[in-house]
Amino acid sequence: MSYLIAFMIVFIGFLWQVSLDGIQRKVTAKIHRRVGPPWYQTFMDIFKALSKSSITHGFIYDFGVMMALGGTIATFMFLPFGNIVAFNGLDNFFVVVYLLAIGSLGMAMSASGSGNAWAGIGIMRALTQMLAYEVPFMIVVFGMIHVYGTSSLSELAHVQQMNGIFGWHIFTMPLGAIVAFISLLGMLSKVPFDTPIAPTEIASGPMVEYGGKHFGMLILQHEFATLVEVGLFVNLFLGGGNLIEYLIKYFFVYTLVTLIYAVSARFRIENVVTFFYGVPIVLSLVQAAIVIFTGLGVNV
Repeated sequence: MSYLIAFMIVFIGFLWQVSLDGIQRKVTAKIHRRVGPPWYQTFMDIFKALSKSSITHGFIYDFGVMMALGGTIATFMFLPFGNIVAFNGLDNFFVVVYLLAIGSLGMAMSASGSGNAWAGIGIMRALTQMLAYEVPFMIVVFGMIHVYGTSSLSELAHVQQMNGIFGWHIFTMPLGAIVAFISLLGMLSKVPFDTPIAPTEIASGPMVEYGGKHFGMLILQHEFATLVEVGLFVNLFLGGGNLIEYLIKYFFVYTLVTLIYAVSARFRIENVVTFFYGVPIVLSLVQAAIVIFTGLGVNV
């Protein structure tokens, strides 16, 4: 039964995120005073890419793509999707973060296997950026886990729901929520933190050699990674909720990310690291200290 629920979540999540991505492309176009593609364009991009043949660069190149897609989909199966949990007791923050890293490493392995210099530079930037945004994000979440004594995402969401809307961590841990949202921009590699791709600098970095089926699978991987990363923020800081509440909160978070992306400029990679190890890490330490040593900001 758990596997059936998991596959149902994957299917619903795919339809939701790909549709939402198409809508946000339209929103971005309107902000830029363009017409933009139809909302279903991302579906067309995926199915067209998967229907075409592609050039291979060897076993590592091929296996890395499958590892990236499989690891990311597996991660999504363990994430609470609203009030739906496929594997009870395994919806753990550490399980999700660990499995998500498998997808990222698969992408890094495949892109490196292509032998393209731009891909290598993009992977180096992506791993550097990962080290930058994960430190302040982890500090905030570890403080939260320490107070509640659990790393279960569904339990952390449930505690917030019990205390009402003002029990959400976005209100009780405002500094931590700000840090987590900034880190979310880094996770999604959205402007101003899209330095690993940077089309005008490094020709889309890791994506430069991909085409056909490989490219289609990586579009899918990106969509499922987005589901996981935005879903983490919704569960940890907006109280999760039932399926409808969860999707509404998800929509507003992703829309805010899109609006920032549409009007921002890109950081240089060295500026990304300097930025995350500056104000965000200070705010995360302050929030963790408040939560751990005084209990203020969290209603247990």
